[in-house]
Amino acid sequence: MSATADHADGKSGEPNMASRLGFESGTVVLELGYDDDCDDAFRDAIVELTGEEFTGDEPDDAVDVVLLWFREEDGDLVDALFETLTDLKAGGAVWLMTPKVGREGYVDAADIAEAAPTAGMQTTSSLSATPDWSATKLVLPKSPKVRK
Repeated sequence: MSATADHADGKSGEPNMASRLGFESGTVVLELGYDDDCDDAFRDAIVELTGEEFTGDEPDDAVDVVLLWFREEDGDLVDALFETLTDLKAGGAVWLMTPKVGREGYVDAADIAEAAPTAGMQTTSSLSATPDWSATKLVLPKSPKVRK
Protein backbone atom coordinates (compact mmCIF):
# COMPACT_ATOMS: atom_id res chain seq x y z
CA MET A 1 0.00 0.00 0.00
CA SER A 2 1.42 3.38 -0.89
CA ALA A 3 1.51 6.34 1.46
CA THR A 4 -1.20 8.00 -0.62
CA ALA A 5 -3.66 5.12 -0.70
CA ASP A 6 -6.84 4.73 1.32
CA HIS A 7 -8.02 8.26 1.99
CA ALA A 8 -4.59 9.61 2.93
CA ASP A 9 -5.86 13.12 2.41
CA GLY A 10 -5.49 13.99 6.10
CA LYS A 11 -2.69 16.30 7.11
CA SER A 12 -0.70 13.58 8.87
CA GLY A 13 -2.16 10.48 7.21
CA GLU A 14 -4.69 9.60 9.95
CA PRO A 15 -7.34 8.30 7.51
CA ASN A 16 -4.72 5.97 6.04
CA MET A 17 -3.76 4.81 9.56
CA ALA A 18 -7.42 4.18 10.41
CA SER A 19 -7.71 1.92 7.37
CA ARG A 20 -4.44 0.16 8.27
CA LEU A 21 -6.02 -0.69 11.62
CA GLY A 22 -8.87 -2.39 9.76
CA PHE A 23 -11.55 0.24 10.11
CA GLU A 24 -13.82 0.31 7.08
CA SER A 25 -17.21 1.58 6.03
CA GLY A 26 -19.93 0.35 8.38
CA THR A 27 -17.62 -0.74 11.21
CA VAL A 28 -19.40 -0.13 14.52
CA VAL A 29 -16.95 1.21 17.13
CA LEU A 30 -17.34 1.58 20.88
CA GLU A 31 -14.86 4.06 22.32
CA LEU A 32 -13.78 3.77 25.96
CA GLY A 33 -11.32 5.85 27.96
CA TYR A 34 -11.63 9.04 25.92
CA ASP A 35 -10.06 12.13 27.52
CA ASP A 36 -8.55 15.45 26.45
CA ASP A 37 -5.20 13.81 25.62
CA CYS A 38 -6.64 11.51 22.92
CA ASP A 39 -5.77 12.14 19.28
CA ASP A 40 -8.83 13.88 17.85
CA ALA A 41 -7.57 13.80 14.26
CA PHE A 42 -7.22 10.01 14.49
CA ARG A 43 -10.70 9.70 16.05
CA ASP A 44 -12.18 11.89 13.30
CA ALA A 45 -10.45 9.74 10.67
CA ILE A 46 -12.09 6.61 12.08
CA VAL A 47 -15.54 8.24 12.03
CA GLU A 48 -14.94 9.49 8.48
CA LEU A 49 -13.79 6.07 7.26
CA THR A 50 -16.54 4.06 8.98
CA GLY A 51 -19.31 6.55 8.30
CA GLU A 52 -20.48 5.86 11.86
CA GLU A 53 -20.27 7.92 15.03
CA PHE A 54 -18.80 6.08 18.04
CA THR A 55 -21.50 4.27 20.02
CA GLY A 56 -22.34 5.31 23.56
CA ASP A 57 -21.13 3.52 26.67
CA GLU A 58 -24.09 1.13 26.47
CA PRO A 59 -24.57 0.19 22.81
CA ASP A 60 -27.84 -1.40 21.70
CA ASP A 61 -26.04 -4.21 19.86
CA ALA A 62 -22.62 -5.83 19.93
CA VAL A 63 -19.88 -3.79 18.27
CA ASP A 64 -17.23 -4.75 15.71
CA VAL A 65 -14.37 -2.91 17.42
CA VAL A 66 -13.66 -1.43 20.82
CA LEU A 67 -11.25 1.50 20.78
CA LEU A 68 -9.80 1.59 24.31
CA TRP A 69 -7.65 4.58 25.30
CA PHE A 70 -5.66 3.49 28.36
CA ARG A 71 -3.00 5.16 30.45
CA GLU A 72 -0.90 3.74 33.28
CA GLU A 73 -2.87 5.75 35.86
CA ASP A 74 -6.25 4.53 34.55
CA GLY A 75 -6.29 1.57 36.92
CA ASP A 76 -6.12 -2.15 36.27
CA LEU A 77 -5.60 -3.06 32.61
CA VAL A 78 -7.08 -6.54 33.04
CA ASP A 79 -10.31 -5.00 34.38
CA ALA A 80 -10.39 -2.54 31.48
CA LEU A 81 -9.94 -5.38 28.97
CA PHE A 82 -12.69 -7.43 30.62
CA GLU A 83 -14.99 -4.42 30.26
CA THR A 84 -14.42 -4.38 26.49
CA LEU A 85 -15.69 -7.94 26.15
CA THR A 86 -19.20 -7.05 27.33
CA ASP A 87 -20.17 -5.37 24.06
CA LEU A 88 -17.75 -6.96 21.56
CA LYS A 89 -19.26 -9.28 18.95
CA ALA A 90 -17.71 -12.64 18.15
CA GLY A 91 -14.76 -12.12 15.84
CA GLY A 92 -14.43 -8.49 16.90
CA ALA A 93 -11.24 -6.76 17.97
CA VAL A 94 -10.04 -4.39 20.66
CA TRP A 95 -7.58 -1.69 19.67
CA LEU A 96 -5.76 -0.76 22.86
CA MET A 97 -4.39 2.76 22.51
CA THR A 98 -1.57 3.57 24.96
CA PRO A 99 0.80 6.54 25.20
CA LYS A 100 4.16 5.97 23.54
CA VAL A 101 7.41 5.53 25.46
CA GLY A 102 8.38 8.76 27.19
CA ARG A 103 4.83 10.14 27.17
CA GLU A 104 2.83 10.67 30.34
CA GLY A 105 0.79 7.55 31.15
CA TYR A 106 3.04 5.16 29.18
CA VAL A 107 2.04 1.49 29.58
CA ASP A 108 4.88 -1.01 29.26
CA ALA A 109 4.46 -3.62 26.52
CA ALA A 110 5.20 -6.33 29.10
CA ASP A 111 2.16 -5.19 31.11
CA ILE A 112 -0.02 -5.53 28.00
CA ALA A 113 1.47 -8.95 27.22
CA GLU A 114 0.65 -10.08 30.76
CA ALA A 115 -2.84 -8.55 30.96
CA ALA A 116 -4.15 -9.83 27.61
CA PRO A 117 -4.14 -13.58 28.37
CA THR A 118 -5.41 -12.93 31.90
CA ALA A 119 -8.43 -11.25 30.28
CA GLY A 120 -8.77 -14.18 27.86
CA MET A 121 -7.38 -12.31 24.88
CA GLN A 122 -4.34 -12.53 22.66
CA THR A 123 -2.21 -9.80 21.12
CA THR A 124 -2.03 -9.96 17.34
CA SER A 125 -0.17 -6.78 16.35
CA SER A 126 1.19 -3.49 17.61
CA LEU A 127 2.03 -0.35 15.70
CA SER A 128 2.55 3.38 15.96
CA ALA A 129 -0.89 4.85 15.31
CA THR A 130 -0.30 8.56 15.93
CA PRO A 131 2.63 10.73 17.04
CA ASP A 132 1.73 10.18 20.72
CA TRP A 133 -0.16 6.85 20.78
CA SER A 134 0.65 3.21 20.09
CA ALA A 135 -2.04 0.74 19.06
CA THR A 136 -2.16 -2.92 20.10
CA LYS A 137 -4.75 -5.23 18.55
CA LEU A 138 -6.30 -7.77 20.89
CA VAL A 139 -8.71 -10.55 19.94
CA LEU A 140 -10.36 -13.51 21.56
CA PRO A 141 -8.67 -16.79 20.59
CA LYS A 142 -10.62 -18.71 17.98
CA SER A 143 -12.38 -21.78 19.27
CA PRO A 144 -13.53 -24.42 16.78
CA LYS A 145 -16.55 -25.29 18.94
CA VAL A 146 -17.93 -21.79 19.56
CA ARG A 147 -19.68 -20.04 16.67
CA LYS A 148 -22.06 -17.12 16.63
